[in-house]
Amino acid sequence: MLQGTHLTDRALLGIMTMFFAVLALDIAIPAVLLSLMALLRWLPMVEFHFVQPGRRTA
Repeated sequence: MLQGTHLTDRALLGIMTMFFAVLALDIAIPAVLLSLMALLRWLPMVEFHFVQPGRRTA
């Protein structure tokens, strides 16, 4: 095997690895941001009732 071919194979492997790593981030980051935006939109509609059980009114 030639030295240049081995070096080319390693370089190609590094480039492909970086490409797919960036592609995964390109999908994951918008998914996290969209989920956060949906949560922040839904959160004000939640009603919290802070009632202590077992208490009676006078």
